[in-house]
Amino acid sequence: MFGKIESERMPVRKVWDHVIDLKEDFKVSKAKVYPLSRNERDKVQKFIEEHLKKGYIQSSKLQQISPVFFVEKKDRRKCMVMDY
Repeated sequence: MFGKIESERMPVRKVWDHVIDLKEDFKVSKAKVYPLSRNERDKVQKFIEEHLKKGYIQSSKLQQISPVFFVEKKDRRKCMVMDY
């Protein structure tokens, strides 16, 4: 339905798009740390770089995080999972 180039672009901004401003005293809950192998860290870094380039995500100074871990599938490949 969509070509590769169209699928790698964010939709055009609309008037109803908005920013969510957090209060200054916003506290981030403690998240569990999942140790990653070097290969897994490289995959996460590649994912971040690709999505920054496409504009799907953007840099932030917030301390909020999204835990990432890998789950092994039946074919022994590992699938990256983000715990929002």
